[in-house]
Amino acid sequence: MKRLLFLFLLVSPIFAFFISLCIGAYHIPLSAIVDMVVLKTLQLISGILAKITFGRIDFAVQIPYPSVYQTILFKIRLPRVILAMIVGSALALSGAVLQAIFRNPLVNSYILGISAGAAFGAALAIGLSLSLGVTPLAFVFAILAVFLTTSLAKIGGRITPVSLVLAGVIVNAFFSALTSLLKFLMEHEKLASVVYWLMGSFADAEWHSVKVAFPVIFLGCALIYMMRWQLNVLSFGEEAKIVGVETEKLKFAFIIIISLITAVSVAFCGIIGWVGLMVPHIVRMAFGPDHKTLIPLTITVGASFMVLADTLARSVTTYEIPIGILTTILGIPFFAYLLRKTGGGWNA
Repeated sequence: MKRLLFLFLLVSPIFAFFISLCIGAYHIPLSAIVDMVVLKTLQLISGILAKITFGRIDFAVQIPYPSVYQTILFKIRLPRVILAMIVGSALALSGAVLQAIFRNPLVNSYILGISAGAAFGAALAIGLSLSLGVTPLAFVFAILAVFLTTSLAKIGGRITPVSLVLAGVIVNAFFSALTSLLKFLMEHEKLASVVYWLMGSFADAEWHSVKVAFPVIFLGCALIYMMRWQLNVLSFGEEAKIVGVETEKLKFAFIIIISLITAVSVAFCGIIGWVGLMVPHIVRMAFGPDHKTLIPLTITVGASFMVLADTLARSVTTYEIPIGILTTILGIPFFAYLLRKTGGGWNA
């Protein structure tokens, strides 16, 4: 039974992908979705073969569906669903890695202030129209947030779970205050877009966003997947140093990767909190703390959770609810439950 659940969760993004493409203000049948996706894939393959063989191999593929179907699917829903899936994987994975590094199941990029730091950097780039770009500034301030949080949390040369969470609250509040100050000084035209963006949304998803975010997040997830056994070592804490493992270098490498994929996620969709807290813990409760299993399932479940939550956010009412609001509504009671269950520590 557990093996079947493992396999289902591993392939769950496929089901979530097609379900999300069907649902919306304009309903498209599942059979039409599958046909158009397959035929579009064949079109792309045909185009690639034609370029490689200089036109000697080129088979024509027509999509026999109304143009409105194709416009909605390929220009609106498909880039949105793909972006939601990769961002969900990135945020869920960041939570799982940070929980292993700091040996605290209450930690994620949102609580540690990484998201708030990245959001401030991105808002700074948008509000002031800086030429440096949204993603680089988001990354710089995400790294700065990690540095401030770990520096504040280190008491007597060591970081405790409680001090880490409290330091994260301080850093989160600091960058949130800076973002509020920036909004206060911003022009009204830019203010509205920044405020809506900070709530978290995939409404502005387009193929350009996917082309930039996908390779970065995919590479980050792939690196962590290949290094996932080392997270088991880091979970031992001080005992890992005794056997000669350079824990500080490992932690630094993981934090850099996590900060990068979090910064890219925030840069394109704003702040979407609590995903990194809920998804890893749900997987951990079902399959245990072994990161060889936890990491791949966190990636797939994070993708499925985010795309289904986004589908709910854009379909439950006549207007779209920002996804960040929805995940926060789900995450706060879950965090309260987790806090009571664990008592703020790792073992519970």
